[in-house]
This record gives sequence, structure tokens and C-alpha cells, in this order.
Amino acid sequence: MAELLYRLGKLSARRAWLVIAAWAVIFALAVGGYLIGSKGLTSSFDIPGTASGAVTDELQEKLPDFGGASGTVVFSTEDGSALTDEQRAGISALIADSGDLEDVSDVIDPFDTEQQRANQAQQLVDGRQQITDGAAQLDAGQTQLDAGAAQLEAAQTQLDQARAQAEAAGFPTAQIDAQQQQLDASKAQLDAQQQTLTDGRSELATQTSKLELGARLLDLADGIRFVSEDGSTALVNVAFTEPRLELSEEAKQGVITHFESEPIDGVDVSFSTDIAQGVPQIFGVGEVIGLVIAAIVLLVLLGSVIAAGLPLVTAIVGVGIGVLATLSFSGVVQMASVTPVLGVMLGLAVGIDYSLFIINRHRKQLLQGAEVRESIGLANGTAGNAVIFAGATVIVALLALNVTGVPFLGLMGTAGAVCVAVAVLIAVTLTPALLGLVGERVLAKKPRARAAQARTGSGAAHHARVEKPVKPMSTVRAVVTVLVSIVALLVVAIPSLSMRVGLPDGSSEPEDSASYRAYTLTQDEFGAGTNSTLLVTAQLPSGLDDDQVLEKQVLVAEEIADQEDVVSVAPIAVSDDNELAAFQVIPAEGPNSVSTEQLVRDLRLLPAIDGDIQLGVAGQAAINIDISESLAAVLPLYLAVVVGLSLLIMILVFRSLLVPLIATGGFILSLFATYGAVVAVFQWGWFADVIGLHSTGPILSFLPVILVGILFGLAMDYQLFLASGMREAYVHGAPARLAVMQGFRAGRAVVTAAALIMVSVFGGFIFSEATIIRSIGFGLAFGVLLDAFVVRMLLMPALMHLLGRSAWWIPRWLDRILPNVDVEGAALERRHHV
Repeated sequence: MAELLYRLGKLSARRAWLVIAAWAVIFALAVGGYLIGSKGLTSSFDIPGTASGAVTDELQEKLPDFGGASGTVVFSTEDGSALTDEQRAGISALIADSGDLEDVSDVIDPFDTEQQRANQAQQLVDGRQQITDGAAQLDAGQTQLDAGAAQLEAAQTQLDQARAQAEAAGFPTAQIDAQQQQLDASKAQLDAQQQTLTDGRSELATQTSKLELGARLLDLADGIRFVSEDGSTALVNVAFTEPRLELSEEAKQGVITHFESEPIDGVDVSFSTDIAQGVPQIFGVGEVIGLVIAAIVLLVLLGSVIAAGLPLVTAIVGVGIGVLATLSFSGVVQMASVTPVLGVMLGLAVGIDYSLFIINRHRKQLLQGAEVRESIGLANGTAGNAVIFAGATVIVALLALNVTGVPFLGLMGTAGAVCVAVAVLIAVTLTPALLGLVGERVLAKKPRARAAQARTGSGAAHHARVEKPVKPMSTVRAVVTVLVSIVALLVVAIPSLSMRVGLPDGSSEPEDSASYRAYTLTQDEFGAGTNSTLLVTAQLPSGLDDDQVLEKQVLVAEEIADQEDVVSVAPIAVSDDNELAAFQVIPAEGPNSVSTEQLVRDLRLLPAIDGDIQLGVAGQAAINIDISESLAAVLPLYLAVVVGLSLLIMILVFRSLLVPLIATGGFILSLFATYGAVVAVFQWGWFADVIGLHSTGPILSFLPVILVGILFGLAMDYQLFLASGMREAYVHGAPARLAVMQGFRAGRAVVTAAALIMVSVFGGFIFSEATIIRSIGFGLAFGVLLDAFVVRMLLMPALMHLLGRSAWWIPRWLDRILPNVDVEGAALERRHHV
């Protein structure tokens, strides 16, 4: 590989314009692919096979009106006063005109809904009065019937006495028989009237039962409102025909455009995140500042504007190609909005660093008197070889995200891997080409003069600065460094023990956004739980009639209402076969609260109601909880895969067992310390004001997994550039402890610069408007800071010193079967020395 890269470097330097033209064509193809294939990004996340997904599928089959996505349009008066009749009419007119909106199945008028509620309440009052009146009429009728029955009884007694006397006297009884027939007819009529009265009482009892069932349901739904109590705010529910993940951005924008098309005087309109969650800005002011800081670091290290500019140019070209190529497929696969941002982060950071490693090696060789093209080839074969290995490590770690089985996470990892792969290819082709064009101008004027003197062998070359002799660190210093580093990392990691994960809700949107305004207005006017409405389904027994279904609905609603932290519950639909009932449930707190999360679990774990009714829970809050739990479940698997990969790669590279173990242990320490810092800032709110974070909450559910993959790859980069120098010194005969310091001194400057560049690039994203991007940027910046400066430059050298020669021990049988991986290109240097 090293020899191939050496030849590639020299060829690129010799055919510089051809290489530049080739990359220009690739860039143009990426732009064309983006223009043709890009179809927008989604702000939704989902995982197949979740409990809420199964409920949604069932709703789409049996209650399709409730199986699609939904969102809320919030109308509120600017001065907080009650909506006027004219303003209400304007809102209702917009709702009435919304019938042609794309993928919209229904738009609910809040004023009609509230009027229906009021009508139902009045019907309840009227119904109770009618039942009372009916009971009174039945009682009066019963009194009349009882009196009639008494009269007939008396008449029957008289007639019986008359019949007895006539029969005793031998008189004919024909007249008495006729009277008996009349009396029997009257009795039959009385019995019929009694039956009618009895049927009336039975019907009255049935109606009373239905009325009371309806009254109980109305009471349970009392907290569900669509117009605030002060009348200043109205919620318009929008139901879509398509599920959340299949809903197009055009459909959402159509809703926004429609409701903003005719402004209503004195009324503001805002939209829930389901409709208007913003796609984060890929590049902003913070990122520019990060690049400026990176440029300053490059200038300080390389001492030349031209040299400092080359890594920036190559990184920007690589990011453009990688991100545009990724976005070209957004029309084919559903791509989360954060995916290209991750590509920008990684592409810039590794692109600058990889180019820096090659340029730095090239400059050192020029100062030793190397010819320009020969030096470019040699730098590409040595530092470029290390870049290939380092990049491959990051790529493998990112691609391993696909083993989690989470589609959007695997796609994010694949997109990041593409951007890193492009950065690697550009580093070993475009960087040598640009170096070939600039020639010796990669050095400043004075170093250029020293390089010329070195080539001619003049005495001036011997006036190079003499560095202090390298000495091993003291054992006491090594022990103290190990103890302090480990304790410090463990202390920083303490907050990670209380980590909660979730997905962002409206409270994490930018403060000036419509989504944040909708979220806070809904919370203030209707209660926090209105932002986390749950959709609960109940599987009803087959063969029920409408009256039995009503009884079951009340039974289920009361069982749900008995759960802790339930504010309101209302039945909203029953399937045509009467086998599936849907309920709207309002929790006490917001979608990311502990109580709402627990409520979802409690509802799912409820034993069968009435022996055979099972509940299912869906809705945005439940979906977010399912996704977060699924991601938390795959984290140990992914961490095991990455740690195992780490051990295998480093055993192969360093031909040692202990070096990989302590390197991996250091990575795990820095990882959990990073988790702790993220929790302290984004969940606990420490220093939130410093970065302008206006709300705190659970940690982004996929952030822990993302940090494992990316930080592992970057940690191995720095481990490689430091430990390989230590091994090289040891193999060339230096005592083990002296080799540690020699390797450390040889690589510390470039690793320090590379780490500072990465921290600057990642840190620029901390000031993004989107909380998702903020937390990823912070986690990566802090993780690189800890791993590079605490683990790789303090802990690792100290542990290597304490281990001494045993650090490089490996069983002979394993040493024999391992291939020789010459990462630093030592064999190449022997063949093509400066």
C-alpha cells in the first residue's frame, strides 16, 4: 500500500491539473446528482417493529382516519384578549377552505367542536329532565292504573256476589255473564296499559343507563379543550391521510401556506412540530467561526498562509462532494435532516486533519533537503498510508452503525462514511496535486532558504535548532498522571448515570420559531399534556352491539382515567365491525417527561380489562419513547462491536496485546466522560446560558450510539499517530520507556493541532439553532478534547511507561500468523529515504 501511495503521490504532483480537473468533474457530477435526485429531508425518526408502529398499522387498517399523521395549527390573539366573532369567523373560513389540501383528510374547527361539546352538555341536562318528566308521567299513569285495578277488583267482587245470589235463588245469569265479559275486557285493557307502562319504565331505565354512560364519558373528557378558557387561543387539528414517515414535506408546507395565506388582524398563527419542525441549517455563523479557528491553528503549525490554506481547500471540496452525493439519494431513501449535517461535521474535521498529516510530513522532508516531487511521493506513502488506515477505521466504525438494525441510524453512518471516504481519497490525490503546484512555496521564506541550503549540503543546514535530549518520564510522574487522569474522567462521567434519552419536542426548537411558539402557547393555555396526546386503542370482543360497545368504552375509559398522571380521556372512534375502539388520552406533563414515559409503559402493561380487552398505545409521545428505548437497547451491542473491532485492529497494527487493551480502556473512559458532560449541559442545564441553550431535556436518543462510532474512529487516529511512533522507536532499539517519550515528542505537535482543529470544527456546531445539532457538536468536540489531550497525551504515555517492555509483548504464535502492517511506511522510507 505504501509503495502504491508513493507512486500515486508523485503521479498526482506531476499531473496536477489533470487530478484537479478530475475532481472538478466529480464535483460537477455531485452537483448534478443533487439537482436531479434531491427531494428534501425529513425531520421525523422511526424504527420498524415498535409497539406504537403496530398500533398505527392496525389503525390504518380499521380506522384509517386516525392512522395517518396529525398536527396542530395554533391561532392566538396578539394582545391576549379573547378572539372576537370576526376573528373566529376568519379562522373558520380558512378551515372551511382547506378541503383541497394535499394529503389532508380532515381539519377540525375548534369552535364547532366546542359548540358540539356545549350542545352535548345541554343535551345531557335536557335528557335528564326528560327522564325525570317521563318517570313522573309513568308514576302518574301507574297511580291511575292502580286506581282502575282497584275499581275493577271491587266490581269483580260485587259481580261475584251477585252471581252467587242469583245461582242460589235459581235466577238466570245471562246478564251477569255479559257484565263479566265487559269486566274481563276492562281487565285486559288494564293489563295492556300496565304492560305499556312496564315497557316504558324499561325503556326509561335503558335511556337512563345510556345517559349516565354518556355523562361519565363527558366527565372523563372534561379536560380536553380546543379553545382556551380565556378564549384567546384556538387549536385546529389537522389529520393527514399518510403516516408520519410517508408524509411529504410538500403536504406540510401546503398546510402552512394555506393558513398563512390570509392573515387575520390581531391573530398570530403557529404550527406544531409535526407540521413545521425545521430542517436544521447545514452551515452557519458558528461553523464559519470554527473554520477560522482551525485556520489559525494551521497557520501557527505550518507557518505559511499557502500551507494553511491547502487543508481547508481540500476539506471544503471533499465536504461538497460527499454531502451533495449523499443528498442526491434523498429522493430514493428517506433521509433524516441531521444526516447531511453529520457529513459536514466529519468531512470538514477529518478532511482538514488528513491533509494536514501529509502536508506536515512533506514540509519536514523539504526542510531536510528532499526534492519536491520525491518528498510528495514519500509523504503520501508514509503519512498518506497512515491516513488510509485511520480513515478506514472511522469508515468501518460508521458503517457498523448498520448492525444496530435502525434504518435512519444506519443511513446516517453510511452517509458519514461516504464523506470520510471522499476526504481520504482527496487527501491522497488532490493534496499531492496541490503540493506539486505550489512547490516550495508550501514553506515560508526563511524555511525555504533553509531547505535550499539543506539540498546543497551547505553549512547553513547544520544550524538547525538542536532539541533537548529526550528523557523518559519519572515513574512517580507516571503514577500520578494515571491516577489523576482516571479519577478526573470518572468524576466527569458521573452525570452519565442519570442519562435519559428522548427525541426533541417543540420546546427545543429555536425560540423565534413557529413550532416553539405553538408548543409554549399550547402548554400555557391548555396544559403541558396537550403537547403529548396519546392515542390508545382497545381490542373489543367480537359480536357486540352498539349498546354493549358503549358500555365497554366507558369501562376502558375509566380504567385509563384511573392511571396516575392522566388528565383526560375521550373515545374518538369505533371500527365498523365494533372490534377496535380508539381513545384520546391527555397526560399531565409534556412528551419528554418521566411521568408521560411511565404512563405509556403502565398502559401497555395493564392486564386485560374485563378479562379480554387489550390496550395499545400510539401517538407522537409513544413513538418517541419506543424509538428511544430501541436505541438504548442497541447501544451495548454496538459498543461491543466497536470495542471488539478496536482490539483486533490495534493488535494487528501494534503487534501487542496490552497496548490495544489500555487504548480501548482509555476510549471507554473518555466516552463515558463525554456522556457525563453532555448530560450535565443538555439534561441538567449546567452552563446552558453560555451556549445559548434555552431549554433542557432528555439527551438525543441516537447521540450515545453516534458518539461511540465517531469517537472510536477519531480516538484510533490519534492512538495510531502517537503509538506507532513509540513502536518505531522501540523496534529501532530504543529502551521501551525512552521510546515512549521519543514517539510522543515526534507526534505531539501534529496531534495537538489535529485535535484542536477537530474541536474547533465540531465546536462551531454547538451554536446551531437546532438542539439536535448542538448536542452532536458538543459531544464530538468535548469527546475529542478529552480523548486527545487527557487519554492519548497524558494517560496513554504514562501507562506505557509503567508497562515498559511488557507493553509490546505478544505470544509468538500470534506474532507469526499476523500479517505485517507497515502503517507508517517504514519499509518505504528505507527504499526512498530523504
